[in-house]
Amino acid sequence: MAAVPASRLRGLAPIGLVVLLGLVLTFALGERYHHRVLTLVFVWATMGLSWNIISGYAGQTSFGHQAFFGVGAYVTVLLIVGFRLTPWLGLMVGTVAAVVAAALIGFPTFRLAGIYFALATLAYPLILRIFMDFLGYQEVAIPMVRDRPALYMQFTDPRAYDLLALAALAGTLLLSHWIETSRLGYALRALKENEQAAEASGVDTFRAKMIALMLSAAPAAVIGAIYAHAILYVVTPDAVFGVLVIVQTLVVCLVGGVGTKWGPVLGAAIMVPMSETLDATIGDRLPGIQGVVYGAALVLVMLFAPEGIYWRLRALLPARRAAPAGAAAATEGPIAADLAGRAPVVRGATLMDVRGVSKAFLGLHALEEVSFTVRAGEILGVIGPNGAGKTTLFNVLNGFLSPDQGEVRYRDARITGLRPSAICRSGVGRTFQVVRSFPQMTVLENVMVGAFVHETTPHRARQRALAALASVGLEARADVVPSGLTTPDLRLMELARCLATAPDLILLDEPLAGLARDGVETVMALVRRVRDGGVTVVIIEHTMYAVVQLVDRLVVLDHGRRVAEGLPGEVVRDPAVIEAYLGKRWLRHVEGLRT
Repeated sequence: MAAVPASRLRGLAPIGLVVLLGLVLTFALGERYHHRVLTLVFVWATMGLSWNIISGYAGQTSFGHQAFFGVGAYVTVLLIVGFRLTPWLGLMVGTVAAVVAAALIGFPTFRLAGIYFALATLAYPLILRIFMDFLGYQEVAIPMVRDRPALYMQFTDPRAYDLLALAALAGTLLLSHWIETSRLGYALRALKENEQAAEASGVDTFRAKMIALMLSAAPAAVIGAIYAHAILYVVTPDAVFGVLVIVQTLVVCLVGGVGTKWGPVLGAAIMVPMSETLDATIGDRLPGIQGVVYGAALVLVMLFAPEGIYWRLRALLPARRAAPAGAAAATEGPIAADLAGRAPVVRGATLMDVRGVSKAFLGLHALEEVSFTVRAGEILGVIGPNGAGKTTLFNVLNGFLSPDQGEVRYRDARITGLRPSAICRSGVGRTFQVVRSFPQMTVLENVMVGAFVHETTPHRARQRALAALASVGLEARADVVPSGLTTPDLRLMELARCLATAPDLILLDEPLAGLARDGVETVMALVRRVRDGGVTVVIIEHTMYAVVQLVDRLVVLDHGRRVAEGLPGEVVRDPAVIEAYLGKRWLRHVEGLRT
């Protein structure tokens, strides 16, 4: 356990250096204008960090994050004007208001994805601008309080505003660091890279996105209130809800690099002094020079460092050598089942019961009244021709699709209608026909996403993930990214991620697809070890010679209907199965065996 605090302390050291540098500049600078520029660097770095939480970590691009910036500014100032409430308290009220606004915004907006989500976020600052105009708050001047200036955040020394903005920056850096090193951070990175795989691995993606949006709203509101007092003095809808706020935020993030706490800081440190200096020196002769600088910077970054300056600099550092590729060498013996506190089901008893499940798409019946049971401790095969409805069946079983009729019961509880993450947490794991990895995360981090289903700390999740990797023979490849793995190893990594969720039922969708003979044998041996360890397996597969050796029972689908069920030796001799799936060559083969 001692390694966890040490790791986090190492991560905090750079934050301390940034704060120390900010303090040195605060007390070293003399001119008031220079302090204004420094304050703006801190302001836009903080705003960039807040946007980065939802758009960089979670991948939910927001074009309306200035809504929270403006809420913090307006609430704080209106409380001064209307109630003479000190902005120190008003700032807290504004932060709470922004977090509540984020929750209200998130519930409808997260039903959208991609560009539709991004465009929808544009509406919220526009609505708030119209609302403020309607209420008559086109211009709200901050009243001067001569007798108690410090109480009302009205300082004569510009260093005070530097320190205030620096404190907000430090707090947001700490929040970003906590997110990066927490369970939430792994969930956000996973859903950013592959939302379906994250859901199947137990990540409640809607909840994770809501938490990220609410967390990102808080520092935006705080820095909005500070900006109003340090820079504006007169708050207008355009100044805090306008498009220039989000443009400035996007520029510092995209130039510096998104998805890291250092990108917005680097972007603000470069862009703000450059644009402010040009505006002060030649802005009278070239009006709008700041916009030109921002536009040129974005073009240059997109051309030469589209990932941002931070990531480009990081790529130049010597990379850590990965373990050489090679065949996986899994440990021997059964893979012990970890039921995460669930009571074991008696071997042979019904673990999952599928009752009359039907699913249609635009009138086409993908599944039609499919019923069967899955018994604890068995390997059940699901076979059928392409288009028979096998993957649709799996999507119904683990919650990606809701059936039009029928139900699925697991451990004698109805799971129909539950989210995939909830079904995963109840003990049903899932792999995919085409491996769904998190490409920018290492193999270990990929598996840790699954381990977080039952672990709350990165240290414990890492231990669980390493154990899962060792069980499939990939422990030596833990620090490799998925692009460095072979196809068999990718299959094993996905199986390890599934095992890390502590399932007692695994749905394997064509795990042998694309594998050579030795890869097929390796995966078959692992599936048997998983079953021998107490985990029930349902497998979709087209490799018939492997299926008949591997499974205990077979269910055959054709055109969405169950046409046969039974022991492999009986099913493959069923004329209906031969006609629908195996073909006449198989029939001649079987007839030859009979004679």
